[in-house]
Amino acid sequence: MGLFDMFRKQEDVPKAEKLVVEDDELEVDAEADEEEPEEFEKEAPADRAEEGPFDESEADAATNPGGYIDFGALRIPAREGLALRLEFLEKTRRVIAVALDLNGSTLQVQAFAAPRSSGIWADVRGKLKTTVAKQGGEVTEVECELGTALHTFLPQVANQKGQAVRRGAFFYGVDGPRWFLRGVVSGAATRDDEKLEEMLALFRGVIVVRGGRAAPPRDLLELTVPKAMAEQMQKQAAAQAAKRKLQA
Repeated sequence: MGLFDMFRKQEDVPKAEKLVVEDDELEVDAEADEEEPEEFEKEAPADRAEEGPFDESEADAATNPGGYIDFGALRIPAREGLALRLEFLEKTRRVIAVALDLNGSTLQVQAFAAPRSSGIWADVRGKLKTTVAKQGGEVTEVECELGTALHTFLPQVANQKGQAVRRGAFFYGVDGPRWFLRGVVSGAATRDDEKLEEMLALFRGVIVVRGGRAAPPRDLLELTVPKAMAEQMQKQAAAQAAKRKLQA
């Protein structure tokens, strides 16, 4: 797999409460409540401004030797061996998530608008726990360097070899200044502590660009396609069109 890859999903643009992770057949979906959410205190590491995830105003503290890849609301630290995928709406082509693949693990990241004085993560955790329980899965609150995280495992499903396996997804959230950053780790890192540390380091290296545009709390912040990725997408589309023409 190259640095850039794409996958698409036709679905409504997610709010912060609607958390979806794709890893082959794994999908976890926490539906938003109809009622106005209550206010919660912000939750973030005490050293967030120094160690990340960073706000754009703190970018000077975010030093990454490989530089950053600009996705608009997110700047992703470039690493050797890292492959990036996009999740976007098929109808509108709007990008709704960035997935980072590294050493058999995936970190899916999204940024949402948030209130200036209150947090989102505590509320989102509660909704997610309820949804996983309804699906018959296991969910555990875990304290880590980011604060409170959720380790979830869905009921056993058959893999391609017909064997029963559990599918794990670890959810992390950070309430920043006027934004909420959500990360979902899946793959090998859910079974290997060293690889999990590697993915959390990636998550902490992300820079969030909130921008000055007014946005309702919990709305997805706008993601854009980097020029190199857009060019690759155009080449792939052209190649597919040429193939279909030959087969016609």
